[in-house]
Amino acid sequence: MSHTKSSDNKPEQTLKWWQLSLLGVASTIGTGYFLGSSLGIKLGGPAVLISFVLAALGTFIVFDVLARMTAEDPQEGSFRAYAKKAHGRWAGFSTGWMYWCSEVLIMGSQMTALAIFSRFWFPGVPMWLFATGYAVLGMLVIWIGNKLFDRLENVLAILKIAAILMFLIIGVIALMGWLRGGISPSMPLRMNEFFPTGGMGLWSSLIFAFYAFGGIEVMGVMAIRLKDPKEAPKAGRIMILLLTIIYVLSLGLALTLLKWNQFPTTKSPFIVALGSYQLPFVPHVFNAVLIVAGFSTMVASLYAVTTMLVTLSEDHDAPGIFAKKMFKHKTPLFALSLTAAGLLLSIVLSLLMPGKIYEYLTTAAGLMLLYNWFFILISAGRNLKLNTWGQVKRYTGMVLILLAVSGAVMHNTSRPGFWISLGFIALIMCVVLIMQSIWRKAEKQHSRKRAEGADFRPKPAR
Repeated sequence: MSHTKSSDNKPEQTLKWWQLSLLGVASTIGTGYFLGSSLGIKLGGPAVLISFVLAALGTFIVFDVLARMTAEDPQEGSFRAYAKKAHGRWAGFSTGWMYWCSEVLIMGSQMTALAIFSRFWFPGVPMWLFATGYAVLGMLVIWIGNKLFDRLENVLAILKIAAILMFLIIGVIALMGWLRGGISPSMPLRMNEFFPTGGMGLWSSLIFAFYAFGGIEVMGVMAIRLKDPKEAPKAGRIMILLLTIIYVLSLGLALTLLKWNQFPTTKSPFIVALGSYQLPFVPHVFNAVLIVAGFSTMVASLYAVTTMLVTLSEDHDAPGIFAKKMFKHKTPLFALSLTAAGLLLSIVLSLLMPGKIYEYLTTAAGLMLLYNWFFILISAGRNLKLNTWGQVKRYTGMVLILLAVSGAVMHNTSRPGFWISLGFIALIMCVVLIMQSIWRKAEKQHSRKRAEGADFRPKPAR
């Protein structure tokens, strides 16, 4: 059984469905799209657009079942609570801690990326100073509470959408030939132009398309705050449809303005696509957008991992101190402190470890998020009464995730991360085995005390 909260500890249900959609956009559009899509283009060429459509379908299926579980049984622990409800305590423990570890690692890489983007304007400032500054600012947003978090994320979501719309408008103007410079735009419509790296390239690029949709689990954690939890599926549908249109249109335009093999993996494809035109403001605008995107997804992840740690503590799957809330904002100070410590360690690792090794760690962390998505689909099989079409969708989602994960083995960029992710899973499973022994002992002691208490109850008068 899931842990039951007192009414005092329940989060305020203040969100409307469209606000959750905006928060979903803010927590999803980040460096995985603005930067990671370059890797997808390198591997799949223009066929990466198919990968994005397939990833959107897989993302929709995962969030649809998560939203339906939320509508039927709102739980602050979201997917962790539903895993526990479906499969027992070991499932809730492992998915919760796997999510916490993976997000903290990913946030470290986001801090490093933010530091690199900031040095575009201030090359003399040390990276660690920028990384620490963004981390402190993000923690401050979470400290102040939900109202500031909601407002900030909504504003940043609008800014990111506006930047992509700006790119689309400038790109269309370039296609019309109204800008100086550039090359003759051409749409890759022939089969050999659209699939330059073949089916294997398309398969390998799928993992990077899924990364661009990473963040829906944050939306799942926030869905508990909806005024009407039954509107969670609608919020997800609108958000994923909006993201898919934005992603496919903007990437399609970039691949029309420039040939696929001219995009370097170290730069945003949108800056590169407009780089040959005489637009001196473009690099500055998109550098600001990259900072906004990275910061907003980092803050959303901070909110989610802190909430997850609190619910783990309330379910006795983490020390009880992490559930304590203090001050007038009811801030989970100790949970926030542990997240801050994990974030600090992740920043130090990202700055001190050789680049490739830390890249492999964060790739592994990204894969672990997909494993959680897979487990959401498994849990839905027990928690929801699905008709035949619902089961078909669920298994389709599983197949798409397995294709993405197996595609990670197909290229050198993510293959080491795949093996590291399996190592993390093995480690978590070892911890679960140890914890199961502790849980069994605790349950026996609890049963013994109940039995002893029953023995000492006064006999009823005859």
